[in-house]
Amino acid sequence: MAWLSISFEVAASDVEAVTDALLEAGAASVDVADADAGAPAEVPVFAENGAAAPRPWARSRIGALVPENADPAILVESACRSAGVAAPPYRSERVADQDWVRASRDQFAPIRVTPRLWIVPSWHEPPDPGAVNVLLDPGLAFGTGGHPTTRLVLQWLERVLRRGDSVIDYGCGSGILAIAAMKLGAGQADAVDIDEQALLAARGNAIHNQVPISFHSAAGAIRRPARIVLANILARPLIVLAPLLARLTEPGGRLALAGLLAAQADEVRASYDSCFEFDPDEEAEGWVLLTAVRKPD
Repeated sequence: MAWLSISFEVAASDVEAVTDALLEAGAASVDVADADAGAPAEVPVFAENGAAAPRPWARSRIGALVPENADPAILVESACRSAGVAAPPYRSERVADQDWVRASRDQFAPIRVTPRLWIVPSWHEPPDPGAVNVLLDPGLAFGTGGHPTTRLVLQWLERVLRRGDSVIDYGCGSGILAIAAMKLGAGQADAVDIDEQALLAARGNAIHNQVPISFHSAAGAIRRPARIVLANILARPLIVLAPLLARLTEPGGRLALAGLLAAQADEVRASYDSCFEFDPDEEAEGWVLLTAVRKPD
């Protein structure tokens, strides 16, 4: 089935009403983006749990996907009339049908994280069979190796992990960090996530990689601290979780915190300063990795 993509700009105050009206008028999906995206006036918005709900951009671009036989002029006019706003100029273009599974797979190629560590989708042959190859397909859980935060943690993990180390992956998502730790020589790994779908995906990935990992839906199930604790989540949860992650890191052990932007690093670091000595920050594409050593009790 082919589709039409329609896009137009509206004021921030009209975003909610117009998007609701588009869906009621028959749009299959609707998205909202900064109309200034890619320009100096672009405004980043990060919606994290526990933070205030983000406000729409002053100039918001609404995109809608509608059936090919829809009349975009009528649909835009009808939706805006229902929302009580004037219909703005719009753009429409045909979205050709294609093999979406194949198209999705074409976006994911093997990723060389370090000279000896690769992330390889199941439909590819490992480029270097002698390397440490983590076999991982994109799915419902975060963590395919493509995001800068994941790569930063993996690169750090390869440098600091000693054979036999214990590892805790808090907010494990796909399980990529715990799986890589085991393949790099960790003695045991515990992985925690509050999302049951993520845990299900992570268990499947661990089985596919033939590594033993203990999965938990709550950190309370972990009985002892680990030498290495990894948390690649978001800034706000990292701040809230500081006391827990400190307890899970053994004295002299290492902590890696990721999923935060450069502007958020100082606030996150301050939440851990009393228990940890921090290393210099590492950064990639605006994302920051904080690593530290647990102080003696």
